[in-house]
Formats: sequence, structure tokens, C-alpha cells
Amino acid sequence: MNTASFRIRAMDRTALQIGIDWAAAEGWNPGLHDAVCFHAADPEGFLVGLLGDEPVGMISAVRYGAHFGFVGLYIVRPRYRGKGFGSALWQACMRRLDRCSIGLDGVVAQQANYQKSGFVLAHNNVRYQGAVGASRSAFPDEDIVSLERIPFAALLHYDAACFPGPRGKFLCQWIAQPGSRAFGFLQQGVLAGYGVLRPCRDGFKIGPLFADRRAVASRLLRALMADLPAGAQLQLDVPEPNQEAVALAQEYQMKPVFETARMYKGTPPALTIGRVFGISTFELG
Repeated sequence: MNTASFRIRAMDRTALQIGIDWAAAEGWNPGLHDAVCFHAADPEGFLVGLLGDEPVGMISAVRYGAHFGFVGLYIVRPRYRGKGFGSALWQACMRRLDRCSIGLDGVVAQQANYQKSGFVLAHNNVRYQGAVGASRSAFPDEDIVSLERIPFAALLHYDAACFPGPRGKFLCQWIAQPGSRAFGFLQQGVLAGYGVLRPCRDGFKIGPLFADRRAVASRLLRALMADLPAGAQLQLDVPEPNQEAVALAQEYQMKPVFETARMYKGTPPALTIGRVFGISTFELG
């Protein structure tokens, strides 16, 4: 094998879809339209490692503005592992995010490796999974409206308290992807929470789910799952420090199936974690 031909370049949207297929093979259950939405976040932020013309690995190094970046989709195809390609991709990612504070959701068992690059554990995120019940509360809810009716500036303002960087281009795609549901909760005309449900390879994922309090998050959750087929799989990725979010997942009879280590390099972001009942995605934060 001529490893001298290895090179790294940015992925276009077509190549990114191949990477999403790799993520599905790893059991990550990506959304059906993740490639389009992810690429919109930062078109130069997805790196592929090529051996000759063959893609052998990838990593995302997405920048949200000038000061925050997020690492995800770190995959080397099984037959090419242990040959240094993953290390080369990692170093390219770190160079691209130089001078940024950086976040990632890593495999819990790999924390020591991330610590070598300067990452520090903030908390764990836990994936809760359950099934849509046969009977659900009636919808509509008079306080819940389609996000299409919410001024986009108001959505971005609310999102800024729950996410470390500006992500308007991503959200514009995320809340309008085919087959998705995106609702906001209005309290006396002011946005007090919002949530998005998207179709995945298996069932649906809810994220983000941001709300001022648990009762609001619960009503949004009910609205998002209304009219889904009974028995459909639901996944919600919960930050462990928000015990109200943990209790919400348990209220809906969801069980923990996976967890990640949320780690940061550089200054950790100041987030209103009590509003975060479900993160957007392990891949992009």
C-alpha cells in the first residue's frame, strides 16, 4: 500500500453524503437529510482523507463564527485503521480550528486520548431512546406554533443562550428539512422554547429541544411526536447535568442507550444548560 499518496481535502456535499453513510454503518443512526444541513453549517468544515482516489477516513472541523468550533464525524474505515490516517486527519482538524475554543462529543473510553490534545471533560451527554406510545395527548397546543411563524432573529436570539456560536445558516436548513417538525413555544408572544424532530435511518431524533423550563419542554415534546406512528423509535440526547431533562426523558419512558463525553479545548462556553433538554446532534454540537 503506497501511503505516500495520502492527502486531505475538504468534502463537497456529495462526498459528505458518503461520510454520512459511513456513520450509519457505525451505528450512529444519522438523519435522512443530515448531509445537506451539516454542509450548510460550514462548507469547508468537513475533511476527507484520500489514499490515491479512495476515501479512507473523514473528520468534521466546523467553525461557528471566529471563536468556536466543533469536532465530529471522526471515522476511519475499518481496513485502514492503525496506519496513521486518523492521526493525520486529527491534526488537520486541529489546524483548521486553531485559535478557536473547540468542543466535541467523544467516545467515553477515549477521553484520555482527547486529553492529550488539551481537551477537558465538561459533562456527559446521554442518548435516551424510547417508542411512541399508542395514546398521546391531543395536539394542537395553543401556545405552540410552527417555527415558520417565528421571526428568524428571535429564534437566533433564543438559540444563542443554548449554543456556543452563531449558526444561522445551519438552522435555516435544519428547521426546514423534509419530513421534519419544528415548533416554538410562545409565552405572551415571547419565544420560551423550541424543538425539532427529524427522520433518521431508524425512527426519529429530537434535537435541539431548548426550553425555559421542563413543562415547556414536555409540551413541545408532545407536539413533536403527535401523529407519529405508534411504536416508532425516538431518540433524545440529554446533557447529564440538567436533571430536569433527565427526568423528562424518564417521564416519557425513554431509556439510556449510549453516552458521550462532552469535552472542550480552550475556554468552555457559558451556556444556560438548564434550558438544554436535548442537544442538536452529537456530530455538530
